[in-house]
Amino acid sequence: MTFTELALNEQLLEGLDAMGFETATPIQEKAIPKILAGKDLIACAQTGTGKTAAFLLPTLHDLTGTNSDSIDTLILVPTRELAVQIDQQLEGFAYFTGVTSLPIYGGRSGESFNQEKKALTTGANIVVATPGRLIAHLNLGYVKISKLKHLILDEADRMLDMGFVNDLLKIVSFLPKDRQTLMFSATMPPKIKKFASRILKNPEEISFAVSKPAEKIIQIAYNIEDELKPKLLQHLLGSRKGKDERIIIFSSTKSNVDKIGRALRSTGLNVGQIHSDFDQSQREETLRNFKNGNLQVLVATDILSRGIDVKGINLVINNSVPGDAEDYIHRIGRTARADADGIAITLISHKDRRKFRDIETLMEKEVMKTPLPPHIQELADKLPKPSNNRGGGRGGKRGGYSSTNKPFKRGGGGGKKWSGKSNNRNNRNSRPKN
Repeated sequence: MTFTELALNEQLLEGLDAMGFETATPIQEKAIPKILAGKDLIACAQTGTGKTAAFLLPTLHDLTGTNSDSIDTLILVPTRELAVQIDQQLEGFAYFTGVTSLPIYGGRSGESFNQEKKALTTGANIVVATPGRLIAHLNLGYVKISKLKHLILDEADRMLDMGFVNDLLKIVSFLPKDRQTLMFSATMPPKIKKFASRILKNPEEISFAVSKPAEKIIQIAYNIEDELKPKLLQHLLGSRKGKDERIIIFSSTKSNVDKIGRALRSTGLNVGQIHSDFDQSQREETLRNFKNGNLQVLVATDILSRGIDVKGINLVINNSVPGDAEDYIHRIGRTARADADGIAITLISHKDRRKFRDIETLMEKEVMKTPLPPHIQELADKLPKPSNNRGGGRGGKRGGYSSTNKPFKRGGGGGKKWSGKSNNRNNRNSRPKN
């Protein structure tokens, strides 16, 4: 279906044409008519399917040509990067409509806070905000939000995972009850539906296949211990040096991001890093350099696993297995976007075997395990084997992976059961900064 068939206004179609958008994706084709009809909506679709345009386009259609002195639409997102990206997409779509937008997120100067205050007082048509920063403004009493028409929650599952439930409910308490509420999520666990029942009215539901990577992603994995991962990364990337391609390496900790960045730069690769310790201007500059090709490799925490749309990512490497099986889907979903091909490589240490089996179960697919390069296998063979206690090891009785990088018939590992969730995931004191 083309966008002209969706009965969008001429100004919006002009902007889409200028951006080269012609055909709607399945989520856009199903969601846009329901949103235009004024329905509340819960939409579930995997990353890279065009969810952002699915809610931005009908919202812009409704606001085009209207004059307002208050906020018409509020879009809540989990991270600063996603707020910036959505605002940038808004600028393109709304170029011919006259609709104004403003991103609101933390990590900036006091001057930025004052600029946000001015816009929230005079009324921007669309505000894209992270919950914590918006609450800081709401608590001061000047936000013009009493006439809000649309509330949109993007990456709703991520916001709940990050512990924003109470913040979201507090924000909703400031909003008029007579509004349209849209919830977009990459997954639909029971907690999402329970939360939706508290803030949506008789919502329509759209759900596409979730928890499955794009078919064109070639997935492979190596069984390798942590101490040898730097050598394997250097081997994998050595032949790619200077090529016109983009590579993202994900690691679960900030300290490993820094360590990987230093190690790869020492080999002559053009590498950037992003994690929450970098201020917002540094993160934006690094991401901008990665998008325009000035950086070939970007090493990041899961702050980049969702909602960041960078075209032409050829390779994603998981230096560590993510703690949540869904996060794996989002990480590797950075490649093979818009029907392109891509490769996703995961490095699995013996302690992460159970987590990776959970991921394979979720996907209903076993990922091909590739033998280590001979010179790295020689080093692996010299490593002391993990003790054969209840936790098992690469060669223990309870099964696992041998030094030849092939799985034994029996799985195992034992030890503390991995639940798929961090013990402090919902602890507000451990909530990531936004």
